[in-house]
Amino acid sequence: MIRCHITDRRSAGGIEALLDRIEANARAGVEWIQIREKDLEGRALAELVLEALRRAPGALIIVNSRADVALACGAGGLHLPADSPPPSAFRPICPPGFRIGVSCHSEEELLLAEREGADYALFSPVLRPLSKEDRRPPHGIEGLRRACSRVRIPVLALGGVTAENAPLCVAAGAAGVAGISMFQSAGPPAA
Repeated sequence: MIRCHITDRRSAGGIEALLDRIEANARAGVEWIQIREKDLEGRALAELVLEALRRAPGALIIVNSRADVALACGAGGLHLPADSPPPSAFRPICPPGFRIGVSCHSEEELLLAEREGADYALFSPVLRPLSKEDRRPPHGIEGLRRACSRVRIPVLALGGVTAENAPLCVAAGAAGVAGISMFQSAGPPAA
């Protein structure tokens, strides 16, 4: 099961606290860290990514939305919002093995992401999100099961996922889980 820590420096208590959490999660075996600090300007975001790469050498570091920062820093991937240019538009400038994922909120968006060359997708909301308001109705575990059965790319469940319900998401066909709350708490990361 892939575990993807999506960052939020504000809920973590600032940059240094976030970096400590990234390091702790990586030591605990969390495979992916998605740096999702949308409001940071380029230099500050690059500094965060470089420090995350230093502190979490075993984790795949993925940068949200900023291909320039991801590539300049040597990150392992790029995560795109649903309304972004397609992953295939970025492939010519990416090194081999660079992963590109897409946020998807419906089965149709999942199918489109796969057709457009995504390596993986985050599918949300599976359940009611814990860290933010989301007006979209949750898909539920059965909706996740249907969505995962329609594509070949790995799908990570997002939205309301906890250590307790993560096994249900994987049993429904998800390749793993992603989230903010379950990875930024002071306790151990989701197993």
